[in-house]
Amino acid sequence: MELIFATGNINKVKAISTMIPPESNIEVKPMSSLGITEDIPETQNTLSGNAKQKSEYLFDKLNINVFSEDSGLEIEALDNAPGVKTARYAGEQKDAQANMDLVLKNLKNSSNRKARFRAVISLILNGKEHQFEGIVEGKIGLEKKGKNGFGYDPIFIPDGFRHSFAQLPTEVKYGMSHRKRAFEKMIEFLLSQ
Repeated sequence: MELIFATGNINKVKAISTMIPPESNIEVKPMSSLGITEDIPETQNTLSGNAKQKSEYLFDKLNINVFSEDSGLEIEALDNAPGVKTARYAGEQKDAQANMDLVLKNLKNSSNRKARFRAVISLILNGKEHQFEGIVEGKIGLEKKGKNGFGYDPIFIPDGFRHSFAQLPTEVKYGMSHRKRAFEKMIEFLLSQ
């Protein structure tokens, strides 16, 4: 079975490919393998809406099995912001430092630091959409700590840990990844079909 991943990020394709058992005969390919390189619209106000919009866009174009993923940081005290604006929270320039600074500023007077990373996958298989969700619960630290990782990793402390994602070894962080959890659910579903 061939699945087209609605992403231009080859690293995401490689990551999910390593999770699929070789004997399953499921092959994941990037949309660029079919000559599609344009940015797919993401105009919805929820992660699940964006994921569905991207997979439907590709399905309508190709009429084959496709999936897409959208993920973000949701902070309870900020009404689940940044959410769909995770990469652009502090502006269109997608500046991770500015994004973290804005989160810390907006939480300055809040005792509620509860947050989560959430990923939503929209799979269109044989014309029918299915969604899978992966979540890592945690909280926002009081300051940036650590040099590993990217995005909000220096301020996100996963539940059960005292250190930020940026302070944890890569394999520990990857082992509990919200994307990995969502992908595992999708792969389990595909193997059951």
